[in-house]
Amino acid sequence: MIDTKKKTDTKKVDTKEFELPETLFVRDIENRVFQGIVLQCLAKIDGIALVEGNFIDNIFDRGSIVGMKGIHVEQDNKKPSVSVKIEVNICYGYSIPEKAEEIQADCADEITKLTGLHVSSVHVVFKNVISSEQLKRDTLLNSNLASGSIVNIGEDVEDEYKDEF
Repeated sequence: MIDTKKKTDTKKVDTKEFELPETLFVRDIENRVFQGIVLQCLAKIDGIALVEGNFIDNIFDRGSIVGMKGIHVEQDNKKPSVSVKIEVNICYGYSIPEKAEEIQADCADEITKLTGLHVSSVHVVFKNVISSEQLKRDTLLNSNLASGSIVNIGEDVEDEYKDEF
């Protein structure tokens, strides 16, 4: 028969069985996220335009954020930090040091605010000096990319690449 009045000794229970190991939380952020953040920052800055993709990218509609030319991101897995390299064209007449500082400050602040990661470096490379007309065309292209809408090549490019010789 079972004795229901038998006392159990609670002091003999191993407390290690009740202690749970510390939970490890992992957060991965794809490079496309950083490219999107940088693209939004650059869209707000006057006098600069992203380096354009090549003709093949335009034909195959690879002018999206996935294949964004000119925004390169490296994440450090050991430290919660990221380094960014941005290649841009600048319109003639704008101060390169002032634009570099504006790009660096805006991008670093926005990336830190939205991802919680430390920005270890923002390397800005000025690839070309462009005219104000070229800037207007590139700004329209960049704003279409930033809004996520489809980029149309336009009639000027179509006239330039006809089959007639």
